[in-house]
Amino acid sequence: MSSISRRVFLSQSALCLSGLGANSLLAADAASAPLLRVGLMTDLHYADKEPTKTRFYREALGKLDEAVAHMNREKPALVVELGDFIDQADSVEREIEWLKTMESHFAKLTMPRHYVLGNHCVGTLTKQEFAQHTKATGGHAAVEAGGATFLILDACFREDGTPYERKNFNWQDANLPKPELAWLEAALSKASGPVIIFAHQRLDMDKAHAVRNAAQVRALLEKSGKVLAVFQGHSHKNDYQQIASIHYTTLVAMVEGSGAENNGYTMLDVMADGSMRLNGFRRQTNRTLNHT
Repeated sequence: MSSISRRVFLSQSALCLSGLGANSLLAADAASAPLLRVGLMTDLHYADKEPTKTRFYREALGKLDEAVAHMNREKPALVVELGDFIDQADSVEREIEWLKTMESHFAKLTMPRHYVLGNHCVGTLTKQEFAQHTKATGGHAAVEAGGATFLILDACFREDGTPYERKNFNWQDANLPKPELAWLEAALSKASGPVIIFAHQRLDMDKAHAVRNAAQVRALLEKSGKVLAVFQGHSHKNDYQQIASIHYTTLVAMVEGSGAENNGYTMLDVMADGSMRLNGFRRQTNRTLNHT
């Protein structure tokens, strides 16, 4: 982060913090008090069906309830679910019922909530149908909070630019189409402070679960000089890489494993110096992401 963008971040954070109490933060020790807090979770895969191997679909509701209760106590500025909110059903009608059930639990959050589209979210549904029954935008979006810009990406497109829907795709054929790349470049240029990216499919070097044109996306992020980190899901495991001074953190899937002890969700603290603290709960790994 440049010194100019950091000054913008600090000054705007004092004015724009949501739910953290700006006056008390200004008086606190900047080395320990976050300027901004964000709740994160991913890969709940809720479905009213029997478990398969390590995935316990029905238990996603209880795991979500625990995460929502925790976040309502901690009061982050916003909460983001990084995709695969639901699993795939055998009909549109049944999948919409599952989505409505999940949304009724997620809607108990007392702060703004946001959604990244995962391949399972639109395996049967269209993006418009998913958005109709949630507060999702149905695609990519930009969110401003606390002087930072959060960019939500949508890689649920085939290589030919066709959006995922109605089982028309191979889950490994994930791409950001040309219009979204143009939007991303413009959004990065417009951002006056630091940027954090939210994605479902991975943008780092995990080829099996990666966006096919991830290198092209990373080039835009690196060129901007504003991106602190990328948070992603999809591969269901704790993982981390740093590429060209940008942190790429993969969060653990909530659907994996039975019982509350196998839950996993995150409180992300963004600090005054551009570093971040990933405070993990249950199976989510804690990380300190230093600004470089």
